[in-house]
Amino acid sequence: MALFGNAHTVDPAQAQQDYARLLGHGEQVHAAYLLIRDTILFTDRRLILVDKQGITGKKVEYHSVPYRSITHFAVETAGTFDLDAELKIWISGTPTPIEKTFTKGVDIYEVQAILTQFVAR
Repeated sequence: MALFGNAHTVDPAQAQQDYARLLGHGEQVHAAYLLIRDTILFTDRRLILVDKQGITGKKVEYHSVPYRSITHFAVETAGTFDLDAELKIWISGTPTPIEKTFTKGVDIYEVQAILTQFVAR
């Protein structure tokens, strides 16, 4: 389904197994989302952005963002003609936000609530 733009949630336990090599000792995945080819993981320690690159997707870049370095974030809900919702995250020391697009398969309010839970600690 992801190939057709249907972003969706990923079972946190499955994401825990799939990305175990990236996680620190005792680090737990609380939520995960698949966005076409990319994945976003919300752990108890940080936000991990998995960016698959190239035609085959074999080259992968992993961004690790500690929650304490997020200065602010914004969500833009889907509209009548624009069916995609967006998440923008600003990192301290970086003027341009990280932007991720979510299609109708993901509740952007849920994503925002999860991010709030970890950033507002």
